[in-house]
Amino acid sequence: MDIPPNHTIYLRNVYDKLKKDETQRLLYALFGQFGRILDVVVMSGVRLRGQAWIAFSDVGAATNALRAMQNFPFYGKPLRVEFSANKSKIVTETFGIKPGKKQLGASTGPRVEPEAPAAAPSGPQPSTPSSVLFVEGLPAATTEAMLSLLFQQYPGFAEIRMVEARPGIAFVEYASEAQAEVALSGLDGFRVDGHALSISFAKR
Repeated sequence: MDIPPNHTIYLRNVYDKLKKDETQRLLYALFGQFGRILDVVVMSGVRLRGQAWIAFSDVGAATNALRAMQNFPFYGKPLRVEFSANKSKIVTETFGIKPGKKQLGASTGPRVEPEAPAAAPSGPQPSTPSSVLFVEGLPAATTEAMLSLLFQQYPGFAEIRMVEARPGIAFVEYASEAQAEVALSGLDGFRVDGHALSISFAKR
């Protein structure tokens, strides 16, 4: 019997060689594009490794995440995503949310939110496309792994280059200008831990 859609998704086959808090941050960055995340629970026990739960504020976001991220290569392992069969237990005990109440649970990881519809960018965009994107506005705690997971969802992703001397910026390279343009369109303005990313084509 299929589990009916609900606001909590259950992940299996999660790469388990990272620290628990790092996995939480990566999952926030990866799944935050689909809607507001209430919290993420990552299991670390020997028998429970490779499992995680992500609770969204609405069922629609959870449904979109399930469809889009099924078999997503998370560190080379395809994620298995389904709706949680233990919705009530997770909502009431893990996230501290009582059924019927719209209450956001406290979170230990960075909160990643999609940018709300806004006016057109005020700054000028370089007119010459490039296969390399210039990313600004990154939170101080951003890691290369987090950025890779965010940008590799777009075809043609090649590599991330962060600049130690200048925290908050990075360069993201794609195989072609067209592929870089698709990623720019999808992620410019994306919010990571309250910071809106500013993405443009890197100057040649």
